[in-house]
This record gives sequence, structure tokens and C-alpha cells, in this order.
Amino acid sequence: MLWNVTRVHLSVLLGLLVHLSFHVKVDAHSAPSGWYYPYQCCSDRDCQPVHDTAVVEGPEGYIVEETGEIIGYQDPRVKPSPDGEFHLCLGTGNFLTRCLFVPPRAVMGMAPSLNRNDG
Repeated sequence: MLWNVTRVHLSVLLGLLVHLSFHVKVDAHSAPSGWYYPYQCCSDRDCQPVHDTAVVEGPEGYIVEETGEIIGYQDPRVKPSPDGEFHLCLGTGNFLTRCLFVPPRAVMGMAPSLNRNDG
């Protein structure tokens, strides 16, 4: 009889824990403008807005001044920025770019100077 009562209590407790674990929100931290960085980009800590001069649009892609990387315009790490500003997400320990959020002018995959037809 005591074993059955204990088993019921443990089952209820386990059920409650499982129920609560499915309701935990798995979000990353938010940008200053209020949108949330995807968890796969920042691991809840590694993203930040950067000034326009920290990322330069070159002929081969975005040049990230902080890391020296050239990230191609079609690179999957390039994401559209919801607030129209550059945001950089660096990996922990290796200091390489995990995600780069770019303003809408570059979402089409080309720098503005390459979109003009001068001829």
C-alpha cells in the first residue's frame, strides 16, 4: 500500500516536471531594438549591433573588420536584419563569425555599388 502511494506521488511529480520542461521558452537574447537573435547564431550571448563601418561591403562579400573575414553575399551565415542595422554574432573561443545580420539593401546578395547599371 505504501509503495503504491509513493509510486503515484513520483509519477505525478515526474509528469509535472515533463509538462513544465515543454513550456520553457528557448529564446536567445534580444537586440536593443527588441527582436530576438536566433539561438543558433548567438548561444544566448554572442551577438551585438555593430556600427556600419565595422562591416564593409566589398566586391566578394562583407568584410568584417573585427575578424578580417570576407563573408560572401550568398553565405548562409548572412541573415536579413529586422531593424535595418548590422549585427555581428561571434563564436565563443574562436572569434569567427557565426551570423551576420545585414540591412535590407544587401539582402538581395549584392553590394549597392554592384547593383547599378552604369552602361
